[in-house]
Amino acid sequence: MNEQVTLSFIVPAYNVSAYLRRCLSSLISCDASDVEVVLVDDGSTDDTGLIADGYAQAHPEMFKVIHQHNLGHGGAINSGLAHSTGAYVKVVDADDWVDPSSVILVLEALRRQLRQSCAPDVVVTNYVYERERRLFKHVVRFDNVMTSGRNISWDEVGPFRTNQYLMMHSLIFKASVLRISQMRLPLHMYYVDFIFSYQPLPCTSTLLYINTNFYHYYTGRKGQSVETKTMVSRITQLLSVNQIMTKLTPNPETVPRGLYRYMIHYLSINCVITSTFLILSKKQENYRIKQDNVRILAQF
Repeated sequence: MNEQVTLSFIVPAYNVSAYLRRCLSSLISCDASDVEVVLVDDGSTDDTGLIADGYAQAHPEMFKVIHQHNLGHGGAINSGLAHSTGAYVKVVDADDWVDPSSVILVLEALRRQLRQSCAPDVVVTNYVYERERRLFKHVVRFDNVMTSGRNISWDEVGPFRTNQYLMMHSLIFKASVLRISQMRLPLHMYYVDFIFSYQPLPCTSTLLYINTNFYHYYTGRKGQSVETKTMVSRITQLLSVNQIMTKLTPNPETVPRGLYRYMIHYLSINCVITSTFLILSKKQENYRIKQDNVRILAQF
């Protein structure tokens, strides 16, 4: 493994043998010596582990594979963070993939910034919704709120649209920021990606937006955690995530105004999403919980 790793890709993987090759092939296509891939096989019962080991044997200079008993998405990301050595960290879910040309573009920017000792705390890129069995692709961009190609502060970030926020798919964090924020995700909990994209923010002051379609987010497969029916059945998990995010929200006097404004925006979106699924559950007790969920925002 290269001693000077610019970017670590963490790939949490559980029973994704049908999709894993596409993901890993996109990562090796960037053909960069300062990139590492840390794949965490989270107790898979299919061929996920075998596929991962095959890539590691073929590309030992690039791949690390960790096999562990099942700890959930958060536990797999935690293990990946513990074994990563890059200056920057990007989480790529094993059923998603990256655009190799965009990876090269981002790497060039990161190398340049690291050489000049002005590396941003977080890098923002576009991501693309790839819906199963549909040709239409929806690109989520941030050029309406950030200037591309230069470091900016949170107070230079414009107001986000109502349905616009920085998902994990759009974020590349400086590794030191994740350490300072004491990032450690809950085990055996769904939707921890909301926490991952929220908790480190108070530890960031500079952002770099690169207007490129870096990440391809694959949706629509049966049983996926973001499928409506699945989210309704896991509503208690969403509520737990909201509570964690609420506790992580900083005092407005301790962070830049632009950052606080964005964090409340993000928290508000999560509360609305959760309230929607509480209603869709059609359970009487969940209507009361919905009111409690809405009251979360009243304290900010």
